[in-house]
Amino acid sequence: MDDNHKVELERRKELKNRVNQLIDVVEKHTRTERHLEQYSNISSKENLEHERRIQKTREEEIENLKDKIVYGEGYSNEAENLEAKYEKTKEYIHYNAPKMNLEGLSNLNEKQRNREHKIDSIR
Repeated sequence: MDDNHKVELERRKELKNRVNQLIDVVEKHTRTERHLEQYSNISSKENLEHERRIQKTREEEIENLKDKIVYGEGYSNEAENLEAKYEKTKEYIHYNAPKMNLEGLSNLNEKQRNREHKIDSIR
């Protein structure tokens, strides 16, 4: 077996692992979403906020995994993507905050703080 063949097999194995990881995260996200819909009326406010933060983290992980699957492991524009999403969301909040409900605004602000921390940790 030549080196090119070994590299290709390794790349395929890695791609398969990424796809399985993506499926796992999406399934967890879906289960938690259903749980939030069904039991939000009996769960504590703190627990709901915690679950929503976990969901936001999963959503970002899903996006990162999709990028890695499409562009490969060497794809290093994660910080650029986060910064672009941060700026777009900042603009969205600026124009739409007066029309938004407090919970939605709070969730977006929390997501923005998470993006800031992630950008700082990447750079």
